[in-house]
Amino acid sequence: MTTSPADKPPARRRRKDGEARREAILDAGLEVFSGLGLHGASVDRLAERAGLSKANLLYYFPSKEELYVAVLRRVLDVWLDPLQDLDADSEPGHAIRAYIRTKLALSRDAPQASRLFCLEIVQGAPLLRAELEGPLRNLVESKAAILRGWIAEGRIGPHDPHHLIFSMWAITQHYADFAVQVDAITGRGLDDPDFFERIVASTQALILAGLGLR
Repeated sequence: MTTSPADKPPARRRRKDGEARREAILDAGLEVFSGLGLHGASVDRLAERAGLSKANLLYYFPSKEELYVAVLRRVLDVWLDPLQDLDADSEPGHAIRAYIRTKLALSRDAPQASRLFCLEIVQGAPLLRAELEGPLRNLVESKAAILRGWIAEGRIGPHDPHHLIFSMWAITQHYADFAVQVDAITGRGLDDPDFFERIVASTQALILAGLGLR
């Protein structure tokens, strides 16, 4: 029995199905790689976690390494997106407070992403070096220029822009990368709304005070 063209799914539906499978594979990759790393993960395990056959997974990502890099690129996009909102016309205090809150919310809502990125960096970023030296550096340099402008205008106290950005990354991502340590010491985590708000307020106050802002 032949299938008529009308019985076949439209191209748009096929694209949506393909995009859904790709996202499922990326989600599975994040979960597996963040726990086992690149070398500890197997294609079979990745396919099982994605709910697909090994052949189907390899159709979308021909190798484990390609999937790993795709997962890392998606992680990098998510973690750097809030920095895009920092623009020269923003009020510095408001912009920095908003950035710190957003970064801590990401540590709360996407801890696996932070841990995987941290794992790659600690290993020397062998598969992500080009991304770090290209898009990441360009973005940070553009935001450092904004910070220098605020300093020159007297809107924030003098501070090395790179170290300011690094400091905000280090503090906010600590609560994802070292969540077990935080819980062991305080008995609480970012999923506790009151604890989350206290961390946001404390971090904002710490950074703003260093910049001479209220």
